[in-house]
Amino acid sequence: MIVADSSCDVSKELLDLIDYEEIEFVPFKIYVDGVEFIDDENLNKNEFVNAMKNSPNPIRTSCPSPGDFLNSFMKSTTSFAITISKELSGAYNAAMTAKDIALEQKDKFIHVFNSKSASAGEVLVFLKLIEEIKKGISNLEIVENVEKYIAEMKTYFISEDLDNLIKNGRMSKVTGLVANILNIKLIMKANEFGEIELAEKARGVGKAFKRLAEIIENTNVNFSDRIAVISHANAFEKALGLKDSLKKLKFKDIIIVETNGLSTSYVNDGGVIISF
Repeated sequence: MIVADSSCDVSKELLDLIDYEEIEFVPFKIYVDGVEFIDDENLNKNEFVNAMKNSPNPIRTSCPSPGDFLNSFMKSTTSFAITISKELSGAYNAAMTAKDIALEQKDKFIHVFNSKSASAGEVLVFLKLIEEIKKGISNLEIVENVEKYIAEMKTYFISEDLDNLIKNGRMSKVTGLVANILNIKLIMKANEFGEIELAEKARGVGKAFKRLAEIIENTNVNFSDRIAVISHANAFEKALGLKDSLKKLKFKDIIIVETNGLSTSYVNDGGVIISF
């Protein structure tokens, strides 16, 4: 059984190609002005985005409970869970609590992966996990290989606007106002611990994406051995443009997916995330 939180932005098309049935997703809940949005396949994305845009207040999120993970863990003798970075949410701790409860009740193998990322990064971990499972190797070998993969993974993102960062206190109103007035775009990254850091600033969205492509090119990794996943929040043309700019690097594959509710709330409408 593979269990992932709803920050794992795996598309239905990708699921159809994977040919693996034992998968369950446990949703986050997102609150805008007291209205609850459940981040699952029934989420009305347009309604959710409009609610965020029209609200002057910060959004609140509630991660899946230990019970949500436990329900999935109890369905199989072997379970692997993937969560958003534990530096960004309590989902990892909830999954670990569920693991402890499940192991007290039955003899099982359960491992929880802290993706140290989100969105596109979780999709990469998801794909790597399935690849390792299909090799038929031991559970411990699967864990070792996927944890190594996570340690080497890189994630960057560009938000179209800074409203959610400002409203949620992750950026001062003055800094955000100046950045918006000067059309400054922030290129953000996940560090080795899964925390969000500023990578660089650029004037204008075009320059920001050009600079992001340069940063990726200069990471000195073997691109031919790597898949890149680009997730976007209602910004397919930006994602496609980034994909085109990276074709010369000869990635094994470049996959584009759309963000679910939680990832959209982080990167905001129009934002783009890339992991490789």
